Amino acid sequence: MTDRIPLKRALISVSDKTGLIDFARALSARGVEILSTGGTAKALREAGLSVVDVADVTGFPEMMDGRVKTLHPVVHGGLLALRDNEEHMAAASSHNIGMIDLLVVNLYPFEATVAKGASYEDCIENIDIGGPAMIRAAAKNHAFVTVVVDVQDYSAVLAELDANDDATTLGFRQRQAQIAYARTSAYDAAVSGWMAGAIGEETPRRRSFAGTLAQSLRYGENPHQSAAFYRDGSDRPGVATAQQWQGKELSYNNINDTDAAFELVAEFDPAEGPAVAIIKHANPCGVARGKTAVEAYRRAFDCDRTSAFGGIIALNTVLDGETAQAITEIFTEVVIAPDATDEAKQIFAAKKNLRLLTTGGLPDPAAPGLAFRQVAGGFLVQGRDNGRILRADLKVVTKRQPGEQELEDLLFAWTVAKHVKSNAIVYARDLATVGIGAGQMSRVDSTRIGKRKSEDMAEALGLTEALTIGSSVASDAFFPFADGVEALAAAGARAVIQPGGSMRDAEVIEAADRLGLAMVFTGQRHFRH
Repeated sequence: MTDRIPLKRALISVSDKTGLIDFARALSARGVEILSTGGTAKALREAGLSVVDVADVTGFPEMMDGRVKTLHPVVHGGLLALRDNEEHMAAASSHNIGMIDLLVVNLYPFEATVAKGASYEDCIENIDIGGPAMIRAAAKNHAFVTVVVDVQDYSAVLAELDANDDATTLGFRQRQAQIAYARTSAYDAAVSGWMAGAIGEETPRRRSFAGTLAQSLRYGENPHQSAAFYRDGSDRPGVATAQQWQGKELSYNNINDTDAAFELVAEFDPAEGPAVAIIKHANPCGVARGKTAVEAYRRAFDCDRTSAFGGIIALNTVLDGETAQAITEIFTEVVIAPDATDEAKQIFAAKKNLRLLTTGGLPDPAAPGLAFRQVAGGFLVQGRDNGRILRADLKVVTKRQPGEQELEDLLFAWTVAKHVKSNAIVYARDLATVGIGAGQMSRVDSTRIGKRKSEDMAEALGLTEALTIGSSVASDAFFPFADGVEALAAAGARAVIQPGGSMRDAEVIEAADRLGLAMVFTGQRHFRH
């Protein structure tokens, strides 16, 4: 392969015209001939630049509403010809095909069209055909052709030309080719994924996902693991779309935990009052509602003060100064909220290691979507767990009916349990968690852990008894035996919410009746592995 290829002729056809004029002017100043099409050619001419229409080169006009303009041998021959192959060059000479040394193309805005909720027909019209064909041709022939698909690479091209006497090096062209293939792959993934949804195909034969690098990370879950963070292009409010106001870069674990915290707190409608979630290792260690944000924070903190140290805090409402001041009383890694007051930002400014993120909104917990996880040899795909339970969905199965406050606490605990690793047990009182057992192989063990944490906190708070006494409890899945219910009663629980569906439901209900518990079934479970 030849290392340096002088850049003499470029084809530019872009939808996103950011930086276009300055870039084209810099190429023209280096003596580069510019070919172009449609709106791009018009914009360049209006800026006073000399442009050759692709239609004049091919001898065919743009037609079919612009669907056909670059799909022509004169264009693709100029991109694909091997300059060191005599037969290729003889064919190019015979058919009057000029070489194209630089291709600059960004594609029709398909992803943006889908994101704004356009009609099926409009989405179809925004599927680019000629662009991907040219990009793939230029990238394949990177031995001789430079391809640019991202606006942010314009400056890199000019720097490369400055450093190499108006030529590009093989290493540079290889990097640009990789970027180009990644772009067309992501574009095709967006189209195929959208179409699967549009036609109701839940399990398409092939499924692909794509992302754009948001940041390279220092390491992954552990220092010996490399890692990076990619955005998928969706506008769901969260850590991927948030603005970071201060603090060092987020780590792999920070990003994972912050996402878990914000998705949990978004379950609670801010119109019904502030809510705060404190997360540690992707599990909540305290969640509460309150009349004010600071009250919700302090109640969440009092569930498990030990685990809250070094945790992630999420709010469903604006972070104010009083809440910010309370948060600074312990070490916290990240705080995420829809917004923050200037006073809150000022208070956090003194804590240089604390990261503050604002998102501008909350994610919709009921919205559909996909979640995927890698396994050896493949990956699992499922719909996002957007299941929600209302009072009308509850079925009371015991002799004792739950009281009004118990019903509120049961639904609160159930919502939190959805975001706790299985086996999950969540004790709640007055819309605050008072004990959480997570991630155990036995549901009885989770029950006992939640009770023990409540006892420890009662001692720390100077209380005479654990807050699990008189509490309402959620279990993310059914109780396979009566021993779990017996353990809850021993912890002082008075009401239980669970999916039901066990072969031994009758035995479990009998135990609840015997122990004086109220029990309701949801008919829905929330395993979270």
